[in-house]
Amino acid sequence: MTDQRDIDAKEIVRRGYDAVSHHYRADDADPESHRRWVDELTGRLPRAASVLDLGCGNGVPVARDLAAAGFAVTGVDLSEVQIARARALVPGATFLAADATTVELPAGAFDAVVCLYALIHIPLAEQPPLLERIAGWLRPGGLFVATTGHDAWTGSEDDWLGGGATMWWSHADAATYREWLEAAGLTVERQEFVPEGGSGHELFWARSPAS
Repeated sequence: MTDQRDIDAKEIVRRGYDAVSHHYRADDADPESHRRWVDELTGRLPRAASVLDLGCGNGVPVARDLAAAGFAVTGVDLSEVQIARARALVPGATFLAADATTVELPAGAFDAVVCLYALIHIPLAEQPPLLERIAGWLRPGGLFVATTGHDAWTGSEDDWLGGGATMWWSHADAATYREWLEAAGLTVERQEFVPEGGSGHELFWARSPAS
């Protein structure tokens, strides 16, 4: 059963992204880091692959670029404002306004799952079960690409990005995320530190068993 504090935290995140959607990402955004990751993923996927963008935001740049590469893209995000923008900006993809921890998706349906800067907005206790769900959504040999916390921290920030809303985060450290990924049945292929300001995040590339 989800703790009431967790529900409140998710509501803070949802309202926060509803409020700061345009502050957070423009319609034509092209972050250099994302481009590198999407380019690598594109080169590793079979033609017409199915990809899940978990925490897709406004669909830019990940869903946009993957759809442009000919992949069947499904995006999921908690923020209805973000999803409305994504549907307008990436009409060739399918978008769902839903909680990643409860959304119903078919098992073994995706060649890849991408989760960038989204896992860290989910209550910590719900993250390991979500990683298990993600592993179940992947086809045999499917790829999981995610950014996680590098250091453990839970907290919030008022007037985030100057958008007048509060934002909330919760993440474990990189070693713990590696343990959680392996416990979910995924094999970590690579991890690297992604600097941001005075700290940063961890990027993981992992794969589901081939059979």
